[in-house]
Amino acid sequence: MTPERPDPLLPTATYRLQLQPEFPFAAAAAAVPYLASLGVSHLHLSPVLEAVPGSAHGYDVVDHARVREELGGEEGLRTLARTAREHGLGLVADIVPNHMAMAPRHNRALWEVLREGPKSPYARWFDIDWEAQGGQVLLPVLGGPLGSVIGELRVDGGVLRYYDHVFPLREGTGELPLPQLLDAQWYRPVWWRLARTELNYRRFFSISELIGVRVEDPEVFEATHAKILQLLHEGVLDGLRVDHPDGLADPDAYLRRLHEATGGRWTVVEKILSDGESLPASWPVAGTTGYDALRHVDGLFTDPAGFGELLGQYRRFAAPQTDRGGDWAATVRRAAYKVLTHELATEIDRLTRVASRLCAAAPDPALRDRAPWALRTALQELLVRLEVYRPYASGDAAAVVTEEAAAEARLAFVVPEEAGAVDVVRDLVLGLHGDGPDHVEFRARFAQTASALRAKSVEDTAFYRHVPLLSANEVGGNPGNPAVSAEDFHAYCARVQRDWPATGTVVSTHDTKRSADVRAALAVLTECPQRWADVLAEVTRAGEGVPDAQVAWAAWQTVFGLGAAAEERVQQALLKHVREAGLLTSWTEQEPAYEEAVAAFVSAGPCGAPGEHVVALRGSLEAHIRANVLGTALVQLTMPGVPDVYQGTEGEYLALVDPDNRRPVRFPPSADPGDKGEVTAAALRLRARRPGVFGEGATYAPLTAEGPAAGHCVAFARSGEVVTAVTRLSLRLAEAGGWGDTVLPLPDGRWSDVLSPGREFEGHARVGELFGRLPVALLERVAAD
Repeated sequence: MTPERPDPLLPTATYRLQLQPEFPFAAAAAAVPYLASLGVSHLHLSPVLEAVPGSAHGYDVVDHARVREELGGEEGLRTLARTAREHGLGLVADIVPNHMAMAPRHNRALWEVLREGPKSPYARWFDIDWEAQGGQVLLPVLGGPLGSVIGELRVDGGVLRYYDHVFPLREGTGELPLPQLLDAQWYRPVWWRLARTELNYRRFFSISELIGVRVEDPEVFEATHAKILQLLHEGVLDGLRVDHPDGLADPDAYLRRLHEATGGRWTVVEKILSDGESLPASWPVAGTTGYDALRHVDGLFTDPAGFGELLGQYRRFAAPQTDRGGDWAATVRRAAYKVLTHELATEIDRLTRVASRLCAAAPDPALRDRAPWALRTALQELLVRLEVYRPYASGDAAAVVTEEAAAEARLAFVVPEEAGAVDVVRDLVLGLHGDGPDHVEFRARFAQTASALRAKSVEDTAFYRHVPLLSANEVGGNPGNPAVSAEDFHAYCARVQRDWPATGTVVSTHDTKRSADVRAALAVLTECPQRWADVLAEVTRAGEGVPDAQVAWAAWQTVFGLGAAAEERVQQALLKHVREAGLLTSWTEQEPAYEEAVAAFVSAGPCGAPGEHVVALRGSLEAHIRANVLGTALVQLTMPGVPDVYQGTEGEYLALVDPDNRRPVRFPPSADPGDKGEVTAAALRLRARRPGVFGEGATYAPLTAEGPAAGHCVAFARSGEVVTAVTRLSLRLAEAGGWGDTVLPLPDGRWSDVLSPGREFEGHARVGELFGRLPVALLERVAAD
C-alpha cells in the first residue's frame, strides 16, 4: 500500500510542550527524535515571545518583537525548527493577543506609557481609561494604603522604586518631594486592594498583573504580530493557537485580519463553547483548541443514572446550601453576582459610565432619565443570566442576551418604570440605538465583561463549590449534566467532521484542572455511587478534624483520582481549591485558621491512614479505570479533528490543577509505555500513515453493536478504512454478566487488529473476542489481494 502524502501545513496530530527556563528550546530539540517516532506531525509550543523573567508559562508577554531569551532566543527556536524538519515535524505556536504583563521594568512599551502618558506613541497599545482616576493609570502594587507605606517608596537613579517594582519618572519631576512627585506622574501606585473597584485599565479576567492590549487597532496588531508573522512566513512556524480570543474587543475582525496576515495557516482558537453552543461559522479558523471535544469524550464514560445517585449521596454527605454548591445552576448564579460586585466591580463601573453617557446624550427620549444605579442593576441582572461567554458581532446577540433573561432581570426592580433600564441596556447590546463610537465601545465592553464573568464565576468559582463529581468540573463542561449518550457523541462527531474537520481536540492541557487519567478514574464513581458513599462513611468515622463536608468530599475524590501521591501535591491542590471556592477563605481575604484546618485534615485523612481505604477502593476498580483511560485516549486520537497530546500523556499521566500539571517531563517518559503508551503510539502512527482517513475529506460513521450488552460498546468507522471500538461503563457491564453474545457488525471486508498484529476480524465480530486483550480495539481494513 502506497503511503498517503499529508499536507505538511495541516497537522495530523500535535504534541504540546510547556516551554520554561527548566525546559528551553534545546530540551525540546533533544526530545524531537522520540516525538517523531511517536507519530505526531507537529510540536505545539507554549508562548515563545519574551515574557517576565522566570515565567513558567509564558502568557505574561513583555515584548512581542523578540523570542524569549530564557528559552534560547530566536536562534534557539530556529535550531529547534531545523531539528524538527529533519525528523519530519513542524511547529505550531501559542500566541497571546489579549494581554501583556503589567511589568514596566521589563515591558518597554508600558514603561514609555507610564513615563509619557496618553501622548506616548505606545498609549494606543493598552486598554486604559484615561478619563478615570484623574488621568493617572492606577497601579495596585502597594502592600497597604499609601500613608502606611510611603516610607518604603524611594527615588533612586532617576526611577521610582518599591521593593521589586520599578517605575519611570515623568520628565522634570525627579527633584520634587515624594508626595508631589507621586501626584505629578501619569500613574499612581496604590494599595493592591483598590484594584477591585478603582482600576482604570482592562485586565485579563481579574488578574491585575496582566493589562489588556488593543489589537483591534491595526497599528497595534502589526506591531504585536510582526515577529510571529515573520516566523510563519519564513517557515519556522506552521500554525497558531490563539489564546483567549473572547477577551478581545472584536474577535471577528481580529481573526479575519490574522487569517489574511498568515495566508490562511492552520489556526485554532481557545474558544470555550458552552453546552449546545456552536463556533461562529464566519470565523476563518480551523476550529477550537478542543475543550468541546473533551466534554463529549468525558461524558461518554460517565453513567447518567449513576451521576444522579452520586449527586444525591453528595447532598446527603455535605449538605451544601442550594446556591453554595447544592445545585449547579443556582451555584453559578450566586457566584456570578459575587464576581460582578467584587472582582469585576471596576469593569461594571466603566460599563455603567458609558451607558449613562449614551442615555444622557440620546436623541430618543426613551433612553433619557435613566439613573446610573438602575443601569448598573440592569447590567448585572442581564450579565449573570448569560449562558455562553459573550455575544459576537457576527452572531445574533438577541440569542445570547435573550428576552427571557430580560424578563427575569426586570423582576429585580420594584418600580416597573425603573425596570425599563433593562430594555435600554439590552437594546444597546443589540445595537438598536446607533453605531457611534460610544455605542461600539459599550457593545465591546459588555462582551468583554461577559466573558470575564463567565470564566471567573464558572471555571474559577462554581467549579470549586459544586463538587459531586470532580471529573465533570472541567473547562467547557456541564457539571449539572455531565453524561453524554453514545447517540449524542456520534451526532457531535458527525457535526465536527462536516463543519470543522481540522479543529483541535484535547483531553489534557496545561489548563485542565485534572488530567484525563485522573478524570477517567473519577468517572468510574458514577458506576458505583453507593460503594463510594460507604467508603466515605467509613473514612469519616476514622478521621477527625473535618473542616467542612464539601471540602472533605472533594479531598477524598482528589485522592481517589490521583491515587497514592506525594502529600505536598494534594495539599497544594486543596489550598487552591478552597481559595478559589471563596466560601470560607479566598485569595484576597485569606483565613489562616481555616486553611490550617484544611491542611491538617488533608494530612490526617486523605493523605493519612484513612486515605488507604480510598486507595484500596481505587485498586479494586483498576480494571474499570483502565477501560476508561484507554477508551478516552483512543476515542480522542481517532475521532474527527486534529488531536493534541499534552506532554507526557502518551503514557499514564496523573496530574492536578496548575502548577501540578505544568511540571517538566522527561523524554522518553518511561522505558515501559504500558497499555496506554501502546494505544497512543499505534493510533498516532496510523494517523500519520493514513492522513486521508482522518483528515478534512474523511467520513465518520457510527457502528452499532447487537446483543445483550450492545450499549457498552461504542464504535465508529473512519472513511470506511479504520474502525475504533471501546468499552463504555465497564463496571456496569461486569455486574450485568459481561459481553455474552454481543457482536459488532463490521463494514464489508477483512479487518486487522492494529493493537494485536496477526488477529483479523470480518462480518459480525464477537465483542468479547474483540476486547480479549484490551478493552479497546483499533482495526484497519486489509487491502484486497
